[in-house]
Amino acid sequence: MTKTSARAEARRPVGVRPPAPGPVPHAPVTATPGTPLPVPERAAALPADTAPVRVGAFLLSAQFPGQTHGEALDRTVRAAVEAERAGLDSVWLAEHHFVPYGVCPNAATLAALLLGRTRRIGVGTAVSVLSTAHPVTLGEQAALLHLTSDGRFTLGVGRGGPWIDLAVFGGGVDAFEQGFPERLDLLLRWLRGSRVGGDGPQFDFPEVAVVPRASEPARRPELGSWLGLGDQGALPRFPRQRKDADAADGELTPAGRPVAGPPVVVACTSPGGVRLAAERGLPMLLGMHSGDEDKLRMLELYRAAWLAAGRSEEQLRRVNRQHVAAGVAQVDDRTSAARATLLRSMPGWFEYGLGAHRTVDGRERKMRDPHEYTELLCDLHAVGTPKQCADRLLATAERTGIRRFALLAEGSGDREATLQNIARLGSEVLPQLG
Repeated sequence: MTKTSARAEARRPVGVRPPAPGPVPHAPVTATPGTPLPVPERAAALPADTAPVRVGAFLLSAQFPGQTHGEALDRTVRAAVEAERAGLDSVWLAEHHFVPYGVCPNAATLAALLLGRTRRIGVGTAVSVLSTAHPVTLGEQAALLHLTSDGRFTLGVGRGGPWIDLAVFGGGVDAFEQGFPERLDLLLRWLRGSRVGGDGPQFDFPEVAVVPRASEPARRPELGSWLGLGDQGALPRFPRQRKDADAADGELTPAGRPVAGPPVVVACTSPGGVRLAAERGLPMLLGMHSGDEDKLRMLELYRAAWLAAGRSEEQLRRVNRQHVAAGVAQVDDRTSAARATLLRSMPGWFEYGLGAHRTVDGRERKMRDPHEYTELLCDLHAVGTPKQCADRLLATAERTGIRRFALLAEGSGDREATLQNIARLGSEVLPQLG
C-alpha cells in the first residue's frame, strides 16, 4: 500500500481516515464545497513521489462583460508580475482568436513580453494551437524564447477546436481532425535538430538549417541575477518554487536521456491525445474540467501507452513529475465568499466568451450551463480559505501523483482582486504545501 506522506496526513481533517486498500473506483468524484477529498491509495498509474507541489497561475486574458481588450491584457501582465513577487512557480498563457473568452491571439508573443518583465518565474503557453500555426514558425519562436530567457520558457501545444480560426488561417478542418500528429512531429524535430525538411502531406519543403538551435544549452544565470541583486529588481516575497534539479526531469529521449531545448507539454482531452503524448515522451496538460478520477484514468492510459512504447517505469516516474493540471484558485477568509466571487463573475464570462465561438463547418456545438459549470469548478478546485485551498491541492497530489498546477486566478474578472488573489496564494497557501 502506498504510504501517505506525513505532511498530508497532518492536514487530513479529524475523523477522516484513508480507506482500506482496494481498486480505485471509476465513479465521478464529488466534493462538498470547501471540504478536501479523502486520500485513498493511489492507482498504479503513478509511483509514490515526494517531489514538491508546484503552483502556477493560469492566465487566459479573459475579457469579462464591460471590459476592453486592453483592460484584459493589462490584468494579465500585472498578474504575471505579481505571480513572480508572490513566489509562484510559473505563469501559463492561453491563446484564442476572435472571441472574448480570451483576447490574447498569440501566447508565445505574450510570453516574450512577460519573460522580459520578470527575472525568475517560468512562463509557459497553455496552449499554442498547432492547428492554426506553422510548426516551424512556432519552433523558431520557442527556440528564441528558450535561449534568451535562461531556459524559463515552456511550450505547451494543443490541437485546439473546430473553430472558424481554421478557415481564417488556412489549415482547414483536416488540420484539426487529422493533422496534429504531423504538426507535432515536425515541431519536435525542429526543436531537437540542426537541419530539418518536411516530407508530409501538410508540410513538404527542402531541408534547411535550424537557426537558432533550441538544443544548445541554455545560458545559466549569474548568482546575482538568480538572487535578484543589482538592477534585477526587488526580491520576491518567497523564493521561486522551481529547483535546479528539475532540469533532470521532463521529456526524455527513447534512450532515457533528458532532451535539450525548451520543455514541451501536450494538452490532452481524449484517449488519442494521451497516447500521442506518451508515445512521444511528452508530459500532459490536463484541463480544468477534469476531476481526480478523470486525471487517474488519463494517467493509467498514459502509463499503458508509455510502457507499450518500450520505455521504463523509472523514465515514467521522471516524466510524471512534469504533468500539469489546470484548475481554479480563489482564496478568501470564508469558503462562501470565495465561491460567491466566482459565481458572480464567471457564468457571465462563460456565456459571453464561449458563446462567441463559431465552428468552421457549421457543425452543432453544445455548451455547458455556465452557472452549473462554475459550480463544478468550485467543487473540484482550490476555492475557499487558504487551508482549504492547500488541502485541495495536496489531496489531488496525493491521490493522483500530479505535482504541478496551473490555477486560473482571474476568475473575479477584476484586476485588483486578481492581484490580491495571487498574493494570497503566495503568502497563505504556498507555505502550507511544504
